[in-house]
Amino acid sequence: MRAPAFVLILLLAVSGFAATPPHVKAEEVLMPFVQHEELAGAVALVTDREKVLSVSAVGFADIAAKKPMQADSLFWIASQSKGMTAVAVLMLVDEGKIALDDPVEKYLPEFKGQRVAPPKPDPKAEAKGKKKDLPSKAVLTPEPEPQPAVHPITIREVLSHVSGLPFKSDEEKPTLDGLSLADAVKTYAKAPLATQPSTHYQYSNAGINTAARVLEVVSGMPYEVFMQKRLFDPLGMKDTTFWPNAEQVSRLALTYKPDATKKKLERGSLGQLQADLTDRQHRFPMPAGGLFSTAKDVSQFCRMLLNRGELDGKRYLSLKTFEALSVRQTPPDIKENYSFGFSIGRDGFGHGGAQATSMDIRPKDGIVVIWMVQHQGFPGSGGKAQGEFRNWAVKEFGK
Repeated sequence: MRAPAFVLILLLAVSGFAATPPHVKAEEVLMPFVQHEELAGAVALVTDREKVLSVSAVGFADIAAKKPMQADSLFWIASQSKGMTAVAVLMLVDEGKIALDDPVEKYLPEFKGQRVAPPKPDPKAEAKGKKKDLPSKAVLTPEPEPQPAVHPITIREVLSHVSGLPFKSDEEKPTLDGLSLADAVKTYAKAPLATQPSTHYQYSNAGINTAARVLEVVSGMPYEVFMQKRLFDPLGMKDTTFWPNAEQVSRLALTYKPDATKKKLERGSLGQLQADLTDRQHRFPMPAGGLFSTAKDVSQFCRMLLNRGELDGKRYLSLKTFEALSVRQTPPDIKENYSFGFSIGRDGFGHGGAQATSMDIRPKDGIVVIWMVQHQGFPGSGGKAQGEFRNWAVKEFGK
């Protein structure tokens, strides 16, 4: 006699062979952070090589106005711009117009004869010296002079943060978008390098901006025009820009930060940029960190990289150049793992932005994880939200 169906279901459940419960949704992972006021809002996206697999908008783009986050909300992606700029420069490498080990001075003569600042005094040694009795007539030693660089800085070095160029120059104040690219790069060239090339890692907006200026000179095209024609338009990145228009600004997620109690959120600002984002007269494109974009647009760029430099039948990078981009380029005696505009990790490569946005390209898992927020820090456990989403994405969609 056959057992009733409900008995079979019960037996299967007891024996551990019940059907897998419904999958947890990304919103279920992220909403507790919003409810606890640890996360204002986020757009979280997962794509594979062929299509977007999941996109979730949670929380608020504007908490006070109760304006919900939308899938097409706009974000300042800041240093995620570095990877996009690096890909554009590498396109010229593929075309044979520049080489990675070319000296920058070959294209930008202002860098000829660059010198290296003397090492900064060791504070511990100075403190120890002050404890000793000084002679009655102390002899003043002259300040050490800058020394010649062991070799001219190269394209490879400026793209991987080992050129010795600083983060920015003194002239790039109070915001990072107030100088034209040509003028900004001239300020880098006139100051001594912080360290000898390829001896130290120094995270450097100046280096990426310098590479972009080489791109301008070699291509004969303004950097921002090259980016639009060669990357953004072909990839369908319709909302990626240095100057969001009025409609795009209306979709811009507001910035938040922990309040004085470190338990709640309050409004922050885009203090590194000028207030009127639409101003094309006084704001200039900043290759190392000036772009605004959406989760969908960033996923297009990253999907091209997940496909090893190709998307929808169009090749943007040769396989050889893509392979160089996706592995460590920093010298072996430097601890930081960095390539050309990207950080290299155990599971792939990617980059974050100053306001906690992130793109994570994971070839081993066959997916890209995009995390879009506008935060200057998080109260409580808000900083864990990105990792929770990434873990969910890998579990749900990874190979």
